[in-house]
Amino acid sequence: QVRLVESGGGTVQSGGSLRLSCVASGGFVAPYNVYYIGWARQAPGKEREGVVVVEGDGTPHYADSAKGRFTISRDNAKQTVYLQMDSLNPDDTAMYYCAAGLQFGQYPANRGLRVEPGPWAYDLNSWGNGTLVTISS
Repeated sequence: QVRLVESGGGTVQSGGSLRLSCVASGGFVAPYNVYYIGWARQAPGKEREGVVVVEGDGTPHYADSAKGRFTISRDNAKQTVYLQMDSLNPDDTAMYYCAAGLQFGQYPANRGLRVEPGPWAYDLNSWGNGTLVTISS
């Protein structure tokens, strides 16, 4: 599996911004630039939810919760993905995880990372340990 390390979390006031980073190293079975890289988050007492996934060419796919506020980008030369988060609010408080994988398809509800409802999901099998984001009101 690919080793992923997240950073950039912290505590900011509502309306503020944070920039998360996800650096990948080792364990690749394909060139980094073909991997889907995604961000998911999990708030206390809630299920994990997909936030955004970026394709190898930089094409993003945002969940509704992230559209208009979050921007994902990737630097394939640095094997790094960035998540710029603006207009943060207390509902964004969660542990944010970076994940990587090679497959996109139709999966059962309990498998894969989704950024929109339905059967289509990204099968991301490498996960980082997460970075905590706390938004104060």
